[in-house]
Amino acid sequence: MPDKPGLRERKKERTRTAISDAAIGLFLEHGFTQVSVAQIAEAAEVSKRTLFAYFPTKEDLVVHRMADHEAEAARVVRARPAHTTPLDALRAHFLDGLRRRDPITGLNDHPAIRSLTELIFGTPALIDRMQRFKAGGERALAEALHDTTDAPDLTARLAAVQVIGVQWALSMDNFQRLTTGETADERYPGAVRDAEHAYDLLAGGLASVT
Repeated sequence: MPDKPGLRERKKERTRTAISDAAIGLFLEHGFTQVSVAQIAEAAEVSKRTLFAYFPTKEDLVVHRMADHEAEAARVVRARPAHTTPLDALRAHFLDGLRRRDPITGLNDHPAIRSLTELIFGTPALIDRMQRFKAGGERALAEALHDTTDAPDLTARLAAVQVIGVQWALSMDNFQRLTTGETADERYPGAVRDAEHAYDLLAGGLASVT
């Protein structure tokens, strides 16, 4: 009897998670460049063909953990309540992420999260992949701003670059502070102040789309 669509999707997600977990475990133990695709496939008990069906590149084995965040800013803008400006919605969302210790804000000191973040920003190939991830977020946000405001295409694109750049800078500052020994709870008040300051600066420069 054939699998139901829902069951097939759950099986695929379990396989995807198992492959990624095996890969990240090996990367953390041995280093990203020292681990081969064959070793990952063996650890996950799948063929290399199956591995590549789920993850076209080795870098995707790591970055896919953040895939849902790539278009997150765009989703926030599109789903914002009536009479709420895009920038106000993005500010509230980032501050909420800090409160929740969302890893994408850099304010999460769970050992596994910190180890993964250190792996990413300590590996040139993964840094390059994250730059493409960032560019995808900029494109998605630009489209959302263009579609939901009166901003011309160029204005929307320039605004998106600034917003995403600020969010990344804030996240990296938080991550760097945690690497020096500060806890997430200790960093939180400063992270909120920095975020409020950054969004105030954005609001002054992006008045036409806020």
